[in-house]
Amino acid sequence: MSYVAPSDFVTKMIDAGEAKVFMSTRDTLIRAYMAGAILALAAAFAITVSVQTGEPLAGAILFPVGFCLLYLMGFDLLTGVFTLVPLALLDKRPGVTLNGVLRNWGLVFVGNFAGAFTVAVMMAIIVTFGFTQAPDAVGTKIGAIGEGRTVGYAAHGAAGMLTLFIRGVLCNWMVSTGVVAAMMSTSVSGKVIGMWMPIMLFFYMGFEHSIVNMFLFPSGLLLGGNFSIMDYLVWNEIPTVIGNLVGGLTFVGLTLYATHGRTAPKRSPAKDSRSATGERVPAE
Repeated sequence: MSYVAPSDFVTKMIDAGEAKVFMSTRDTLIRAYMAGAILALAAAFAITVSVQTGEPLAGAILFPVGFCLLYLMGFDLLTGVFTLVPLALLDKRPGVTLNGVLRNWGLVFVGNFAGAFTVAVMMAIIVTFGFTQAPDAVGTKIGAIGEGRTVGYAAHGAAGMLTLFIRGVLCNWMVSTGVVAAMMSTSVSGKVIGMWMPIMLFFYMGFEHSIVNMFLFPSGLLLGGNFSIMDYLVWNEIPTVIGNLVGGLTFVGLTLYATHGRTAPKRSPAKDSRSATGERVPAE
């Protein structure tokens, strides 16, 4: 569980962001597709556990297994690239441009959605026996989540939109903390332990994760949830994506970069030494 110091893992964050900017379109899409699919399976697993045990905490405790697997296999989530890729631009890495950053984000979004939607269709088939009967308990729960997290927010108007956005911010604050925590160790066990806590926290607290929602809401629509595609986009996915961007980049990427990647000049003891009365004390 060898520990990596902050100044070193921040350099790894910037290197990772740079690598993602220059990754080929094919590899970016494949890695994003698999990340979306694995995270969707983890969400389906967690919901199944919660429904069958009647204990939401059990599902939250087990959900991070999907995140850990996709990270260890080198797949990419939109929430992660929101945090890492801009750092390469801020660090002025050669060849990294704003267009390159936006290209990466766009490709990862498409890949994540395709992967999550694939699993959504598969799970809808499973919980309805190929759409030949009403959804089972797990399918009914997924449909209820879709309604509660779209029309449920809409019922509160602007306050609902603000709540949705803040949940998106808090979500990627935790998810990106998990991404960074994996860089704090050079061992598999250390990486998994570092990732587990913040991912479990976001899931149990009901924060809004744009990729998990790419599975939940299409699933809900396929299973007869009482909301529309427009409800999903306006009252969940779009505000969640914006909140995830703000949360991950502001509270994780920029803060770590500012204080460990580009630290401010150290203060001079001679200038700041003062006596108890507030008078300056000459430096010795």
